[in-house]
Amino acid sequence: MFTLTTAADFGLGLFLGYVGGVFGIGGGLIAIPVLVWLFGMDQQLAQGTALVMIAPNVLLGFWRYRQHNPIEMKSALILGLSSIASTYMAARFASGLDPHSMRIVFACFLVCLAAFLLFELRPRKPVAIPGKALSHKWLGVLGLLSGVFSGLFTVGGGLVVAPALTKFFGIKRQTIAQGLSLATVTPGAVVALLTYASHGMVNWQMGIPLALGGVISIAWGVDLAHKLPERMLRMLFCWLIFGTALTLF
Repeated sequence: MFTLTTAADFGLGLFLGYVGGVFGIGGGLIAIPVLVWLFGMDQQLAQGTALVMIAPNVLLGFWRYRQHNPIEMKSALILGLSSIASTYMAARFASGLDPHSMRIVFACFLVCLAAFLLFELRPRKPVAIPGKALSHKWLGVLGLLSGVFSGLFTVGGGLVVAPALTKFFGIKRQTIAQGLSLATVTPGAVVALLTYASHGMVNWQMGIPLALGGVISIAWGVDLAHKLPERMLRMLFCWLIFGTALTLF
């Protein structure tokens, strides 16, 4: 039974890693509702267990995205390092919250984010606005904000960073924004995992097979992301977020 369970967890990790590679989210966005819905975990235990898979996946995913895109390491370091402190504080706070309330808040957050991204995809005439892009000095602020969402929801940071980079920082390509979002959440994912683990909110027996499967398949997802049309990739990302929110509700 242990062997069959482990094999099933490994197969699930393969699927989650592939999807995570396509959308630059490490697979955790889908892993959390799956662990809640199918395995009966409470929200915090699901998030902590998902982090076992997320932490190595986001690191490998960032490396693969950087192979395909000219990602500035200075920007990646600013985003990643600035997210660490806020991730730790938010993760400690989240560990003491009511699991049911936590799940509903997470679902509401996803609905709002999906609605915003769909609104941004609406057809409109291009208008040139000089100086619209924010200075890279603001990347530290974005990293801190990302850390708050990463600590609370484990995957929230990456979901916020990618649209913020395309909307406010002048990043034109979705794949570059997704690569930088992975750089942002990589150190935070490690910090959050250690914090959740210190509170006994990690199922290592399930998390390790998930992580092994995800590490194998995430590169395949990254390759697919660079073959999809830009608008289709953004649209699929929006509906993935919205569908995840529905399962949590």
